[in-house]
Amino acid sequence: MKLTRRLIPDIDILQTFECAARHGSFTQAAKELNLTQSAVSRQMSELESQIGVLLFERVRQRVVLSDAGQKFLPEVRRLLGLTEETMLRAMAASQSASSLSIATLPTFGSRWLMPRLPDFLRRHPEMALSVASRSQPFDFEEEPFDLAIHYGQPVWAHATCTYLCSELIVPVGSPDLCAANPVRTPGELANSAPLLHLSTRPKAWATWFETVQADIVSPYKGHRFEHFSMVIEAALAGLGFALLPRYLIEQELASGRLLVLFDQPLQTENSYYLVVPDHKKENPLAQSFFSWIADQVTDRQTVAPVIR
Repeated sequence: MKLTRRLIPDIDILQTFECAARHGSFTQAAKELNLTQSAVSRQMSELESQIGVLLFERVRQRVVLSDAGQKFLPEVRRLLGLTEETMLRAMAASQSASSLSIATLPTFGSRWLMPRLPDFLRRHPEMALSVASRSQPFDFEEEPFDLAIHYGQPVWAHATCTYLCSELIVPVGSPDLCAANPVRTPGELANSAPLLHLSTRPKAWATWFETVQADIVSPYKGHRFEHFSMVIEAALAGLGFALLPRYLIEQELASGRLLVLFDQPLQTENSYYLVVPDHKKENPLAQSFFSWIADQVTDRQTVAPVIR
């Protein structure tokens, strides 16, 4: 895509706008940026002329963002943050023979990927690694990652999705909760203690009960949490029974901090994929990472103890 240079503002002017908006004062912005108040005022006038809208309203001794300014500010902050991130990534890469930037799902990254990354880095000691969390597909042109780990269907614009593994989720609880609420059949589960739900997968328990042929009146009652990491902590705290992917709770299962209630896992309809943008298919580090993570996925299956 060809850029129109007259529409690209000076980055210094955007920094001045963000600073003035944050302080609500051209004078305070000038002090922070080591400029004169008139220089700040002139830059903002230039920006307003370029955009064609009023960004600030003068109220007594302060400046207040107009409606247009309030809409513009988040985009400016996002752009400044991305610019800084790009520079930092480039500076880090310049100190290394090679670099690899990965976007991964938050809980997957922190609980499954991070404990295994030292092995990959030992194989590539000269590499600079950058890992960020992303929950949804994004545009690789706007966010220049080398690859991404994606949960869902193998659909991503201008990129290739390669299957990694499916997902098996099992019902678990803390030892204290299981002792206080003994369950003999899946049908008793919903009536023994609260169910913990992931808000982005509200039908998970209903699907599991249907799979194990348990007739439950209300599989949707219980507590809801936004992220898997929250559900895991809630389960560890004994707030209720949770339906969790095995790969996210490997350490808890191995240590006995969480117990599998019934060894009747549910395979979700979505899977995990490694996503590589089309213009980086030949990246040798991305290829090495895929080979490495594919081996890790193959070796990760472990048998967890089940309550009898």
